[in-house]
Amino acid sequence: MSDGYDRQDDGDRRDSRGVVLLITLVILVILSTLGYTLSAQVAARRHRDRYIIDYAQAQYACTSGVKHALASLSDLTPQLISRPNEPDFSDVFALSELEYQELLTQITGGLALVDDPLTDSRDRAGLVSSSDRDEADPNRWEDDPNGFGWGMAATITGPYGPSWPLVAEPTEFEIGTAKVTVEIEDENAKYPLGWALLQDEKIQAAADLGFVTFCEWMGYPPEEIEGLKRDLVEVSKIRPFQVEFTTTTTTPTTPTPAANLRNRVSSRSRSAKRPAARTSARRAVPVAQQIEQQNAIFSRLFHSSLIDTDLLTRPSIASESRNESALRYLSLWATRTVNVNTAPRHVLEAALSFGSIADAPKIAELVIRERQLRPFSDLEDLKSKVFPYSDAVDKCKEFITTESTVFTVRVTATSGVAKAVAVAAVTKDGRNVKQIAVISD
Repeated sequence: MSDGYDRQDDGDRRDSRGVVLLITLVILVILSTLGYTLSAQVAARRHRDRYIIDYAQAQYACTSGVKHALASLSDLTPQLISRPNEPDFSDVFALSELEYQELLTQITGGLALVDDPLTDSRDRAGLVSSSDRDEADPNRWEDDPNGFGWGMAATITGPYGPSWPLVAEPTEFEIGTAKVTVEIEDENAKYPLGWALLQDEKIQAAADLGFVTFCEWMGYPPEEIEGLKRDLVEVSKIRPFQVEFTTTTTTPTTPTPAANLRNRVSSRSRSAKRPAARTSARRAVPVAQQIEQQNAIFSRLFHSSLIDTDLLTRPSIASESRNESALRYLSLWATRTVNVNTAPRHVLEAALSFGSIADAPKIAELVIRERQLRPFSDLEDLKSKVFPYSDAVDKCKEFITTESTVFTVRVTATSGVAKAVAVAAVTKDGRNVKQIAVISD
């Protein structure tokens, strides 16, 4: 009898231990889940706090970088270089990735002599002897790790030496924990978007054709080009875009305080027979001030939601080596002229269309060949070098230049995983630098 009770007690004890074990496991699971949740929340909070700190440091460094770049911009003296034996940057935007890589491969054999990169890729580069290579700039050559021997470093040379549209090699420095990169671009080397807004009947046909030519070079179909035109029509309704300016006069308006208005009304009732004659002085508005006002207004309009930037930033060619899009070749800072020494082919053709729609491609080709030997010093030099088309050049002289005056300063600051970017547009006349606008991302 006692044995039966003992076995029952043993079973009850085993059941009790099993329940205790099960409860213990449940508690452990709950505690581990709470611990994991808490640690995840702490890690997420720590990550957010770290990002906030990094972003604040990146923003501070970016702002400081912009101030430093603008302060030192007066000392910048962009120098165009001669590139007789190097590939021209003019048609890189139109090369497929295969053509572009083939061009770079041929360049690794020596200094390249480019005739027409769009016709025969096998004729884009010429080989040079070791003596020719020794005479070249030693800073532009380095050992080629791919086994091609000596090759040209980095990318295709631009009009100033660095790759287009850079005016100088990027500057890198550190501010605290942030790394800052400053890049200066030539805005006169790009297509002025304001040209697509011109409404003067004498030049509107050339302006429309130039814009269509630019868009077609960038691979846009007709329906997308029409969509961009509609966007620009909406912008033109807000403010017309001007290329030529003359001194104008305006009548300044002075707001009248309410108290003075009441006093004047009461005095008028007492002396109705003695009306007061009031004249307003007219003030002359110089051309430079009008240009500054237009630059500021259109800088805001072109960077607003009125423009389909998603379409303009869509890559026409995207690869590890480059990223081509229309926005890269567009100036959104109210520029009015194109530098024939620094503009790529499709921008040149659009500018030269104001002189001759039919001859614009021929003139652009001749300009590209001549400027590789020696940059044009002024428009008279340009007319003498393209003498058969001097009349066409004279007709479009209001739209072209040989010296850039509008530049953008792009400052990128990174701290940890945070990044801040700011772009400042300026006009530069000698050492005189005037800010157009600053846009921060």
